[in-house]
Formats: sequence, C-alpha cells, structure tokens
Amino acid sequence: MDDILLRAGGWLLIALFALLMSANAIDHGFAAQMVIVAGAAFLAAVWTMRGAGNAALASGGSLPAPRDRYDDEVIRWGVIATVFWCVVGLLVGVVIASQLAFPLLNLHSEYSTFGRLRPLHTSAVIFAFGGNALICTSYYVVQRTCRTRLAFPWLARFVFWGYQLFIVLAASGYLLGITEGREYAEPEWYVDIWLTIVWVSYLAVFVGTIVRRSEPHIYVANWFYLGFIITVAMLHLVNNMSMPVSLVGSKSYSAFAGVQDALTQWWYGHNAVGFFLTAGFLGMMYYFVPKQAERPIYSYRLSIIHFWSLIFLYIWAGPHHLHYTALPDWAQTLGEVFSVMLWMPSWGGMINGLMTLNGAWDKIRTDPIIRMMVFALAFYGMATFEGPMMSIKEVNSLSHYTNWTIGHVHSAALGWNGMITFGALYFMAPRLWGRTRLYSLRMVNWHFWLATIGIVLYASSMWVAGIMQGLMWREYGQDGYLVYSFAEVVQALHPYYTIRVAGGLLYLAGALVMVWNIWMTIAGKLRDEAPMSSPAYDPARDRPLLPGRAAAPPATPTPDPIPDRPLQPVPAE
Repeated sequence: MDDILLRAGGWLLIALFALLMSANAIDHGFAAQMVIVAGAAFLAAVWTMRGAGNAALASGGSLPAPRDRYDDEVIRWGVIATVFWCVVGLLVGVVIASQLAFPLLNLHSEYSTFGRLRPLHTSAVIFAFGGNALICTSYYVVQRTCRTRLAFPWLARFVFWGYQLFIVLAASGYLLGITEGREYAEPEWYVDIWLTIVWVSYLAVFVGTIVRRSEPHIYVANWFYLGFIITVAMLHLVNNMSMPVSLVGSKSYSAFAGVQDALTQWWYGHNAVGFFLTAGFLGMMYYFVPKQAERPIYSYRLSIIHFWSLIFLYIWAGPHHLHYTALPDWAQTLGEVFSVMLWMPSWGGMINGLMTLNGAWDKIRTDPIIRMMVFALAFYGMATFEGPMMSIKEVNSLSHYTNWTIGHVHSAALGWNGMITFGALYFMAPRLWGRTRLYSLRMVNWHFWLATIGIVLYASSMWVAGIMQGLMWREYGQDGYLVYSFAEVVQALHPYYTIRVAGGLLYLAGALVMVWNIWMTIAGKLRDEAPMSSPAYDPARDRPLLPGRAAAPPATPTPDPIPDRPLQPVPAE
C-alpha cells in the first residue's frame, strides 16, 4: 500500500511540475506539450491508485501472468498499438500524397500543410508503427527463444506506455511547428531526453530476459534485436546532442554545424534505416518465417555471418547521402564503397530466408501469411540491391533529390517492413488471445493482393517519375541553358503523383482489412470459409521452462518441426 501511494505521489509531482513548466513557458508549443505531459502523469497516478487494496494489481496495475505462462499482456497491447498507428501513418501518407497532386488540399492552414504533415507521416510509420512492432515482437521472440518470462515486468509496461507518450509528443509537436529539422530525428530536446529514458529501460528489459534464459544458446533473432536496440541508442545520443535556448522553451541548437552537422545527420539517418528498419526487422524474419513455414532456418551459420557483416558494414555507409556536396571526396567514396559491399550480406540474409521454404514451396500457394513473408523477403532483396546501386556516384547524380529516392524508400518500407510486420501480427494474434486460428485467412489473401497492387503502383510511378525528373533537370539546349523550367518539371510529374495516391489508397485499404481481421480474431469470431493451411500450434508447449521441469511432450505423435524454443546450431563433425 505504501509503495502504491509513493508511486502515485511521484506521478502527481511530475504532473504538477509539468504544469509549472507550462505556466512559465516562453512559447505556446512548449506550453501545450507540457500540458500533455501533465495529463499523462495524472493518468499514470490514477492507474497506479487502482492497485490500492489489491495485492494482485500492486505491481504495475495489472494481473500478473502465472509463472508457467509467458508475460504476453504487454505484447497484446503492442499488437493493438501497432495496428492503430499503422492506419494513422498510412492515412496521413495518403493525405500528403494527395496534397502534392492537388495543392488545394493543404487547406490554407498552417496545421494542415505538407511541411507539417510530412514529418508526422514519416514518424508515424517508422517510429509509431515500426517501433511498436519491434517492441512487441522482440518481447514475444525473446521470451520464447529463451524459454523464460520477461525480466522486470513493470519496466516492460513502462517502456510501452512511455513510448506511446513519446509518439504523442512528437506528433503533436510537428503539428505545432516544433521540430529540429533533422531527418528522422525531428523531436526537440525534451522529447529526446524522454525517449532516451524509455530506450534504456527497453534495453534493460531485453538484456535482463536474455540473462535469465533457460536455454544455453542465444538464438540469432535476439542478436539482431539486440544490435538494433544498442545501435539506435548510440545514434540517438550523438545525433541529438543540442543546447536548448531555454529550459522552458522548445527551441534548441545542434552541437554540430556545417558539413560536420550534415555528416552526423546522415550517419544517423542512414543507420536509422540500417538498424531500425533493417536489423530489427531481420530479427522478426529469423523467428517468424521458420515458425510459419514449419521449417528450420536454412543455414544457421549463414545467419551468423549475415549478422556480423551487416553490423560492421552498415555503420560506414551514411556518406553516400552527401555525394557532390562539401563533404570531402574521400568520405563520399568511403560511403559508396561500403554501400556496394552491403549488397552481399544483405542478399545472404534474403537467400537464407527464402531457402527456409526449401521443401515447403507449396505453402506460398496455400498459406497467405507465408506468401506475405516471402514477398517481404523479395522486396528486401530488391531494395538492398537498388540502394547500393543508387550510392554509386554516376547513378546518384541522376537519382538524388528526385522521386526515384521516394520510390526506393517506399518499395522497401511498404514491401519489406510492412509485409513482414503484417505476417508477424497475423502469426501472433490468435496465439496471444488464445484463439484456434485467425478470424479469416481468406481476408489475409485480400490484404496481400491489395497491398501488392498498391506497392506496384506506388513504386513504379515514382521510379518512372524520378528518372524522368532527373533527365529533365539535366537537359541543356544548344544555347547552354536548361530546356525545362522547374514549373514544367512539376507539371510533368502530376500524372505520376495521381497514380501514387491510388497506390497508397490500395495499401491503406489492405491495412483496414487487417484491422477488421485482427479485431474479429480478438473477439473470438471465426469466419465461415473454406479451410486454408495454417501451422500447427500446441498451447501446452508455448510456456516458459521452469527450473526442474522438463518441456511438455507434443500433443500429437508427430513432433513439431519447429518447437517453441531456439534452433541450436549443428556442431561440426
């Protein structure tokens, strides 16, 4: 009881402090954000007080799971948050794509302009949708591959809710015009500090779970998740070094300037892609693809080579974003060389994932979830070939600053990150809520085709628009002057911008199908439809391994080819 009152009192003090900061703020944006912080702290105090007089609710405000069950409550919250932010991010993306095709949709309001909605879109899809997907899947995977429950359950819940507060503060800040103006790192100094606290807590939960594992081997998926968590922490701390103008104001100035600032920004920006959107999602792939395919990973040794080569090479590739700038030529060349070298380990990972289906290729025809995962791996391979190609200076001179880059980024984000996440959500949802299967596998099929057609329309239109744009920009007449004005180039892009809107709408429609499917799965409904293949699931084996207790035998005489435990490397003869 005393502990509950102490924690609730602490949250109330934070709320009062935030209100005091708001009252003394030197700008309206900071005042509004401090009110949001005060509201969140007050809600946390109320939630904590719910545990008064109830010992079961005293630790974290929720009923603890039995010791012989995994701690899946926070993962269920994460699945719901991932689905919610997915729809928000895609919807804002469709809006800003429409604004580029039809500028009147900016609505003559500062809050609805492209300049403010664009960072809202990127942060919503990368950090809100992608970040929640990574947090909840990492919690799911680390428990099952370590055969133990999450370490520090209360801290795991703090990470989830603290991350949601970060998303709300970042998003509201963009609409209010609060931004550092740094790609993928727009939130201001006080939001950066809060994210640092949340991220260190996330690292503590993940590492603590690995330390207390019941399995001697650390499965490779956990290495990718751990590499993502540690490297993103380092990138965040260095890139966001800044000095606030006032402790009661939103504005700050970077610790770096000039070309050093540009290099630091794109060292961060490229590695945010490399570790947030690649390494973390590869951890997802290395667990969920074998589980859904019911096959062991094709080559465990290749997965280890994939991890270490990716970790070493990716960190050097950032300068390729600064070709033909004031950055020294040797640094540009260094980024180009390491970017080209990245093609090899990236394709090694793609081949490892695809060859996991060796002997089970028929599942692509019968299982829409594995079809999504294979599609994601194919786009991972295409994107990791296109990226190194675009880093070559001769290609970059045509592609940079054009819509080709937009097509590249979105083919990777929608095709690789989106599809592998959708597959993981479809895998986890029935297991987390104790259902026999998804509400409808046929609707997964609809989702797949809507998303696929949407990606093809989006990426192909931007590829064509980007190449045309680059060629028009560099077209000179016989008199030595540019043939096309900037306005003429923009006018020529209009049909492709319209096609992009159509592609985005189709991808959003697929996400809405997923929302309905997962919602009905949570509700326990089953759609009456012709059966499709689904991997076997034995709830009795989906439990942590307690000291002194052997793993439960399979429910059927046929052993599960992918038991819910890490895959052990085969020792050499």
